[in-house]
Amino acid sequence: MKIVMKFGGTSVATGERIRHVANLVADNVNKGYSVAVVVSALDGVTDELGEAAELAKKGNETSVRTFKQKILKKHLTAASKAIENARARKEVEQIIEKTADELEKVLTGISYVGELTPKSRDYVLSFGERLSAPLVWGALRDMKLESQWFTGKEAGIVTDSNFGEASPLMNVTVHQLKERIAPLLEKKVIPVVTGYIAATQDGVVTTIGRGGSDYTATILGVALAADEVWIWTDVDGIMTADPKIIPSAKMLPELSYQEAAEMAIFGAKAMHPRALEPIIKEKIPVRIRNVFHAENPGTLITDVQSTKSTDVVKAVALIRDVAMVNVSGAGMVGAPGSYAKVFEVLGKNGINIMMISTAISEANISMVIRRSLVGRALSTLEIALVGGGLVSEVTAEDDVSVVAVMGANMKGTLGVASRIFTAVARKGINIRMIAQGSSELNISFVVKEKDGENVVKAIHDEFKLGRT
Repeated sequence: MKIVMKFGGTSVATGERIRHVANLVADNVNKGYSVAVVVSALDGVTDELGEAAELAKKGNETSVRTFKQKILKKHLTAASKAIENARARKEVEQIIEKTADELEKVLTGISYVGELTPKSRDYVLSFGERLSAPLVWGALRDMKLESQWFTGKEAGIVTDSNFGEASPLMNVTVHQLKERIAPLLEKKVIPVVTGYIAATQDGVVTTIGRGGSDYTATILGVALAADEVWIWTDVDGIMTADPKIIPSAKMLPELSYQEAAEMAIFGAKAMHPRALEPIIKEKIPVRIRNVFHAENPGTLITDVQSTKSTDVVKAVALIRDVAMVNVSGAGMVGAPGSYAKVFEVLGKNGINIMMISTAISEANISMVIRRSLVGRALSTLEIALVGGGLVSEVTAEDDVSVVAVMGANMKGTLGVASRIFTAVARKGINIRMIAQGSSELNISFVVKEKDGENVVKAIHDEFKLGRT
């Protein structure tokens, strides 16, 4: 078996956990597996780097020195817990100290010019993984395992220059990964690659945005022709619902790629849809596994499921922190491009639309957006559209939640929507908005926030998702 293992921030949050990660890798190497490792930054470090960059932009040099000491202490402490061999630990400490010095220089430069560009922000954010990868590498060497660590740039991951959300150039990336990383596996050397970060063809550091480390893992899986990609996280797998809402929620043993993509979009601890793209094409299976319960096989995401599921609905999710914006006006009826103008106004102001529902009358359109953006959405839509004869009113409801019901077997199954909405109606709860895509993999609808958890429980019970 050839496995790519990705470890997220919670998996490498402390020195003790990093040592645990090294033990997991060693166990699988001892089983005869060839293993490549992808690591995220230590838990919370990427956010801390972003905040430090923002403070530096304001010219706060004192904060730069303070942050450098804080980040250095955090990683040196982790090294002392993760690596027992003094010589190996000293080598890792020197790398960490050198990297922290470079980070201080970058932040100081930002404080001098008082400007934080997307390019310089990506460079700052790259330090999280650049500090964590040597720790994992050192812990593996401490266990007498041959290993070599790389930044995404050094490994050969090449992207466009869309800083903050860069897209890998797959042909050149796969070629370079095959050239630089594949030979190591043949020599029984464990490559440790930083997730999330890459570089342009000119060698400028980039980050690949949301789901970045997972994306790195799946790209590496394709390049190495891996048998499976294992995403190690802090949950047993993908659940039928949030266990905080429904304690009886069960782990789903298998999911299709399409189901996993839907669940990730709606906040389940699955892979970001971008990260699924490379492996869908090559049909490489992925496992979501719990780093703290390694005996659990987790959720397998694959093209063809080994057991034919009879479950119509697989899972139900609750999406909080959203708002519903309603745009109405008789002027929109029969006016080509009226909806396009609404979307253009929101798009130009950096507001993403999560869900849309329109009336056949064409007189109104309802959209779900992030709650934090509702003020900006209302003001920009009113300024741009109200009073021009097209739109007469723009309103919002910020006390709502979205419930998403998902499952591949929903497609073509009669009466699914009826069962969902009947279950909601029995609870005396009103539905504010409904949307269903042509894929029929999910039905999403809006309810008042106070009713959200009750709706999830009602649907979970209706489809008996809690049964073993």
